[in-house]
Amino acid sequence: MILNLLYISISGNTRSFAKRIQQLSEAKHEKNHSFPLISIKEIHDNSTVENETTPYVVVVPTYLEGGNGLDSGDQEIMTESLRDYLTSQNEHQNFLGVIGSGNKNFAHQYCLTAKQYAEQFNVPLIADFELRGNPKEIENIYHILSDMCQKYEQ
Repeated sequence: MILNLLYISISGNTRSFAKRIQQLSEAKHEKNHSFPLISIKEIHDNSTVENETTPYVVVVPTYLEGGNGLDSGDQEIMTESLRDYLTSQNEHQNFLGVIGSGNKNFAHQYCLTAKQYAEQFNVPLIADFELRGNPKEIENIYHILSDMCQKYEQ
């Protein structure tokens, strides 16, 4: 099975995560074809909208402005093109979930953008990682995605 991973990367952290999880999927799949391959697609302001016809997950970093994310609001900045891309999809039946990245120093705002995407598109927040993701986080998230693929195929 191939799982598409759509992402947006501002500082390069999310791009690094996406490339490393794709490489891990290739290595696992080469040893055992029951492991899913992950195909990555970076979304930009000028990305052409294509209806996603295969299963996909979204990886979104957190960039917010104003407020504390709890009671005084917040405003998503710099990641809106991914939200616009997802909103333009005709259907969301293949949208399996959201993975968030952020900086734990921001407490309640950690992965807040991913939580908002999950709520808006009615999909689960399936995992999170800090900044670029460490090897253990990448391995754990790959196993979560692999389990999701098995359930999706059933």
